[in-house]
Amino acid sequence: MSSPSAPEPSRRTVLATGSALGGTLLASGLPLTQATAADRTEATPSAGDPWRTVLDDADLVWQRMPTAWYEGPFLGNGFLGSGIYAEPGAASTAVRFNIQHSEVQDHRPEFGSLFGLARLPIGYFTLEPVGAITGLDWRLSLRDAELTGTLTTDKGTLALRALIHNDRSVLAVEVTASEGERGFRWVFHPADAISPRAAFKPLPDGYQGNPPAQVADHDGITAAAQPLLAGGQHVTAWQERTRGRTRTLYAHVAHSYPRTTALGRALTAVRRSAQLPYSALAVDHRAWWHAYYRKSFLSLPDARIQRFYWIQLYKTASAAHRDAPVMATSGPWLEPTPWPNTWWNLNAQLEYWLIHGSNHLELDAITRALSEFRDNLAQETPTPYRADSLGIPRTTDPHLVNGAASTLMGYGVGVPGQDPPTPEVGNLTWALHNVWLSYRHTMDRSILQDVLFPLLRKAINYYLHFLEPGPDGKLHLPATFSPEYGGDSRDCNYDLMLLSWGCRTLLDSAELLGIDHPLAPRWREVLAKRVPYPTDANGFMIGADIPFAKSHRHYSHLLAVYPLYEVTGRTPDERALIERSLAHWVGFEGALQGYTFTGAASMSALLGKGEDALGYLGELMTRFIQPNTMYQESGPVIETPLSAAQSLHDMVCQSWGGVIRVFPALPAAWADLVVHDFRTQGAFLLGARRENGATRWVRLVSEAGAPCVVRHGIAGPVDVRDGRGRPLAHTDVGDGAVQVALRKGESALITAKGDRPDLTVAPVRPNEDAPRWGLPRI
Repeated sequence: MSSPSAPEPSRRTVLATGSALGGTLLASGLPLTQATAADRTEATPSAGDPWRTVLDDADLVWQRMPTAWYEGPFLGNGFLGSGIYAEPGAASTAVRFNIQHSEVQDHRPEFGSLFGLARLPIGYFTLEPVGAITGLDWRLSLRDAELTGTLTTDKGTLALRALIHNDRSVLAVEVTASEGERGFRWVFHPADAISPRAAFKPLPDGYQGNPPAQVADHDGITAAAQPLLAGGQHVTAWQERTRGRTRTLYAHVAHSYPRTTALGRALTAVRRSAQLPYSALAVDHRAWWHAYYRKSFLSLPDARIQRFYWIQLYKTASAAHRDAPVMATSGPWLEPTPWPNTWWNLNAQLEYWLIHGSNHLELDAITRALSEFRDNLAQETPTPYRADSLGIPRTTDPHLVNGAASTLMGYGVGVPGQDPPTPEVGNLTWALHNVWLSYRHTMDRSILQDVLFPLLRKAINYYLHFLEPGPDGKLHLPATFSPEYGGDSRDCNYDLMLLSWGCRTLLDSAELLGIDHPLAPRWREVLAKRVPYPTDANGFMIGADIPFAKSHRHYSHLLAVYPLYEVTGRTPDERALIERSLAHWVGFEGALQGYTFTGAASMSALLGKGEDALGYLGELMTRFIQPNTMYQESGPVIETPLSAAQSLHDMVCQSWGGVIRVFPALPAAWADLVVHDFRTQGAFLLGARRENGATRWVRLVSEAGAPCVVRHGIAGPVDVRDGRGRPLAHTDVGDGAVQVALRKGESALITAKGDRPDLTVAPVRPNEDAPRWGLPRI
């Protein structure tokens, strides 16, 4: 590794410039077609491919040049990411392909998670044509996770195909040039290895950037090796191969700490991938994506929102894998940002909610990371409480480390009743709610036993150190902080709500696991004696000391409503409290942001108000969502569009409280809708169809044999039949719901009595046309 005083190499390193599945739902085992005369519901092939239809319709297109991260195409696999747009200041002469990686970070904990442990920028390639760019026609194929199209110049055309390979983690860009553009070139620009926060906040005392990258040739493969002051390195390696009239760029990024093994790994990855032409490389890449999408299906008559939804599924798998780091605020597409790490007071939770309903638990990095790095959480907990408590700081690196804590360098857990540091203590409990959702949607006992119960017990233990009886005989919390309102308050709703959910979940978990835990009496006492959530005439307060009295983007004071579903409107008074709180929260303009409206949409869905939910999503789309469905505040952040997909889920299906609610909050305009293999709590796979404003059929397959209560929404008497079309015993439990005993692997089909509807799953017709996402021609 060179010293910081070594001469800086050129920042422009120039490369050589020379020369599946069918269209049925058979894989799921669910019926597709109308029942036979024998009243059976066996699957036969359907006409066409519903997935291909909705995915092709959702492709993003560009007929105008994107100029920034939130306008252009994006590729990724949870680790490697590339955002594609015009080179700033040179839109007519170059196109930028960013190269970023979710594992690339600094390793200097003394400067905290925002500087010393921050994600580090790597650099970018520019595609530089011979002539001036005069036009483009690009399409991002969701189905193939591939960018294709042409770039037109005053000298000719460049036809390109680009992907980030799902398994090999290689960016491959194939370019076929016309005669006048055969001299195009690729140029790599290493970035300065410094925290992106440096562009927004002052540097901590003693902090300096890492030395420049060292660029060298290695037997025909070029590599930019970035040494780190803390030891280790990250390396970008690339090679261009010519085959006939095409030239293909292959690029890979590797990171190693504290050893310097990244160089060898990066060279090997490029060498192996470059042996394959682009078309061969794409075969298994496309196969992975085709199988990914077929795990669930959703079609609704709003073309713009349906396309948005499928783009979020593409975006999620591009940004998240179970073994990848928990998404940072911008996913793998790092850009200049004041938030160059993982945020735990909302962002991480919202980023992963949609994986449950969409049946993509293979992307669940939160459960994996909290389990794998639990010892680091102990080190982040204030010293006097480490023996029996856990907490997670507001910000961490991928290993859940915050390092030095200060308002400049990274926010620690804090101690209730003390400030500084800010006593923001509920974030781990909220993160564990995501783990609980993963358990409930799979009924995987190992998640409950090995991850949720032991970690939640210690997270709640931290609260128990500070919970004290007051003169009213109720249990109270000293002052804590409600993200991101400002000020500390006694009996803060953020913490009281999480504490209540945590104690209830621990008691339920202990019963399921057969554990007679010595703390169970204390958890029951908390639930019985906890002070009521502070409220006033406007609804839920921030806490006993702070009313909700200013514009605030975060719904930290409303978690008991959503997503915890502890307060659900069971009584008229409770419903009125939710309605009053929601209206008061969103009634303050000024600080509202995108996820304000996704939260409001989901709370409206809880209340069964589909028109309101759609209205809030409309506000989100109009005011905040960018041309490529990305989102930004002071910098790029991705949690809001992903949580909007969850808001759609909440309109289509809810399964809290042991009841599966089918189509609980649809607006009147969504008279037709189809869902297939939507995963619910209890580990059921739901299929259902709505036609002309009425639910025609509901089908559930049990993966775990859990109790099944479904509010089906079908008017009048119903038939319930098993997978072979035979009558299935069921109990009407009132309020439009039936209870059905299903063992693991069994299914139930619910229809109006005597009805034999067509069970084909196919896209619904849009109410009207809508522009594609991207930058289509005006």
